[in-house]
Amino acid sequence: MARITMANLVRTPALAGAAALALLAVPALADVKSGVDAWTAGDFTRAVVEWQGPAAAGDPDALFNLAQAYRLGRGVEVDNGRARQLYEEAARLGHVKAADNYGLMLFQEGEQEKAMPLIRAAADRGDPRAQYVLGLSHFNADYAPRDWVRGYALMTLASGAGLPQARDALVQMDKYVPSAQRAQAQSLARELEAGAKAQRSSELAAVELGSRPAAPAAAPVPAPVPVVAAVTKPPVAKPVTPVTLAAAPKPAPKPAASAPAPAAARKQGKWRVQLGAFGVSANADRLWGQLSGHAALSGTKKTLVPSGKVTRLLATGFANEGEASRACAALKREGKACVVAGQG
Repeated sequence: MARITMANLVRTPALAGAAALALLAVPALADVKSGVDAWTAGDFTRAVVEWQGPAAAGDPDALFNLAQAYRLGRGVEVDNGRARQLYEEAARLGHVKAADNYGLMLFQEGEQEKAMPLIRAAADRGDPRAQYVLGLSHFNADYAPRDWVRGYALMTLASGAGLPQARDALVQMDKYVPSAQRAQAQSLARELEAGAKAQRSSELAAVELGSRPAAPAAAPVPAPVPVVAAVTKPPVAKPVTPVTLAAAPKPAPKPAASAPAPAAARKQGKWRVQLGAFGVSANADRLWGQLSGHAALSGTKKTLVPSGKVTRLLATGFANEGEASRACAALKREGKACVVAGQG
């Protein structure tokens, strides 16, 4: 049976430059935009410093931009393990580009089954890297059903966006895919492209309102590379050798000594833990719905605090700073962002 080997993806050299401004939601803190401005000016170290605060507070854009910095080694040392962790945190908070990059990193690290849902979602949005991966998956029947028409259509779109590996893959596909199926693929490619444009328009409208679509669940293949925006014309660069990434740390078991205090002991507490800051308060409600059942937050109540153009989400009810710190540490061990916010 015909089979095409997957090539490496190209490395995109730019990160959160001017193009990122169009993709950033309303910043949870002004430091997010300040960091982008610093990055655009070439001051990568200051950009990283600006993003650290809002990232610790759970701002998805700051988390994503920090991940890009660690992936490219600008302002910090290259740390692919840290980049993956930050992409995952931002993706969990609804950052679609973080979800795209996280999926590609999962695929690169051999977690293809987990990565595929993210790859499919990215391909639906028109990401040529994901279209290339999914196209070959359909052609080879790896991690996706064999479907030469869809595979050829996706590869056509990726090639049209300028991905050199996709162009080479099409040449090989032409040797096996019958002309009738290639004709069907051209029609399907136009449908997929129209759908991707509609979805991108919807996402851009959501960004203007300060919200984002929810991130998909998980994705396949070559050496993925950080991208700050949806790639329309990826720069042609030499393929990079897949990097062996550090495995994401497993959540440590919760020591009994540091377990949060029982709910009954917290009812009168005034200490708070900030879980995030959002341009749309509904996103804060959504995150609380996801985290309120966590043992570390047992006995606390949701507090929404307007702060300029954003709404801060806090869990209130901790008896003292130590208790709030232990609860936040328990959340962070599971990859959830938070910061102790003092007394209410």
